[in-house]
Amino acid sequence: LVCPMPLIKTRQALMVVGRGATICVLATDPDSVADFTNFCDATGHKLLSREQKDDLYLYVIEKA
Repeated sequence: LVCPMPLIKTRQALMVVGRGATICVLATDPDSVADFTNFCDATGHKLLSREQKDDLYLYVIEKA
């Protein structure tokens, strides 16, 4: 999915998990690196890790 859809899906997933829960997000959009960094900064969620393998981006986010 092209941003902003990964962010929208991430926000939806974070709404149904409890505080401290972690979710994993896979994205293929290179712009997602900045988007997820800014999203976590703005919302207070913690970006625990960010990895890139070829054209695939993996984010692990902890709900604030």
